Amino acid sequence: MACAWGSALQKSLHRGASERDRRAGAQGDVAMTTANAFWPERARLAFSITVQFEAGGQPISGAPGPISEPILPGFPDLGQNSFYEYGAREGIPRLLDLFDKHGVKVSTYMIGEAVRRHPALAAEVVRRGHEAGAHGLRWQRQYHLPRPEEKVWIASNVQIIEEVTGTRPTGYTNYWIRPGVNTLEILQELGFRYHIDDLSADEPFLQAINGEPFATVPYTVHLNDIVSYDFAGFDPNAYERQLIDEFEQLYEEGSRRRRMMVIALHDRLSGHASRVRVLDRVLTRLRQYDDVWWARKDQIADWILAHPETAAWVERASAPVSGLPGSSA
Repeated sequence: MACAWGSALQKSLHRGASERDRRAGAQGDVAMTTANAFWPERARLAFSITVQFEAGGQPISGAPGPISEPILPGFPDLGQNSFYEYGAREGIPRLLDLFDKHGVKVSTYMIGEAVRRHPALAAEVVRRGHEAGAHGLRWQRQYHLPRPEEKVWIASNVQIIEEVTGTRPTGYTNYWIRPGVNTLEILQELGFRYHIDDLSADEPFLQAINGEPFATVPYTVHLNDIVSYDFAGFDPNAYERQLIDEFEQLYEEGSRRRRMMVIALHDRLSGHASRVRVLDRVLTRLRQYDDVWWARKDQIADWILAHPETAAWVERASAPVSGLPGSSA
């Protein structure tokens, strides 16, 4: 595999974000043809849904939620924890039925402790054809850990998911999309092919990690239910309109350059009945397009890794210099 990518990898080593912008501009000047198709079967847009499987992975006290009054120190926050438990009891099952209805396969990112507490549900997610990605051992930060401890943290998450679901994760996301300076190298060493902790683009891209291509399939904040469903003033009609507007703009751009749309959902947030109804209306409308590739993120990562000659390549500067992980430019 490394040999197949060799020449493209060597050419990429000195390309930065400016190269990605140059490539995007060049793509913008030509219509998509069979020769320069950006997605399988010349699809105009890739559409991917992320679901965070987090119920039971949160700390017993101090996790954010709808109950605004803080709990006294030393007491378990039973009320707030029941809010998280909703994701397992109601949210994931309801979302799974929605995805079945529309024939959509999604990427779930599973916290190790959440899988341990809800093994049957985690296994059911995979049984229905969805991706089981990794999301840390527990719902807490890892970027501050020394390298050996961080590697054990991620490997333990992988082991739990593999034991329960029978599948080994190939994609990863950190707590609050915050990787550490060693995270990508660790992921590559553990056999991961991609991560999603990036907000810099509307398309996947490649970078060299440990001398091998590694994919980034960017996440989203502005289409993330944890932002859109603010407890103080959620407007379901505005959220629905935002999803449609985002799709229409990216679909229009998709005739000229590689475009990808991502929706990010959480088990305890988007799994409520009224919110699933919003998603149902959106999917009913968007599934009418026959030139959209509805893909899991591992499929997107595999596609871009298999076509490095058409991919955007980004070299990350060192964290102390730029705040971005990777080798020094």
